[in-house]
Amino acid sequence: MIKMFHLTFVLLSIFSFAFRVILAQMNSTLLEQKWIKIGPHIVNTLLLITGITLVFQGPWLSGEYGWIIAKIIALLGYIGLGTVAIKSQGTLRWQAFAGAVACFI
Repeated sequence: MIKMFHLTFVLLSIFSFAFRVILAQMNSTLLEQKWIKIGPHIVNTLLLITGITLVFQGPWLSGEYGWIIAKIIALLGYIGLGTVAIKSQGTLRWQAFAGAVACFI
């Protein structure tokens, strides 16, 4: 059950990110609305909580855990590049967007 919630939050996270980048590209005033500013933070917090819950529910920590560290590093890259993608313009925006999506994948 937790896995399904986690996967749902994964999809919501990437779709909300892409939606905000598109809004930023269009210089939309929708980016200033409170629900668009707060919503992705709620989704990503729930994504992290369900991910951490899955790690502690399974036997994931009993063996090699380098994959968890790799996911955390990729998450930091996703956050950093996502911030650049939303706040920058032109080619840099789309390069950061591509990098963030690559980190996400």
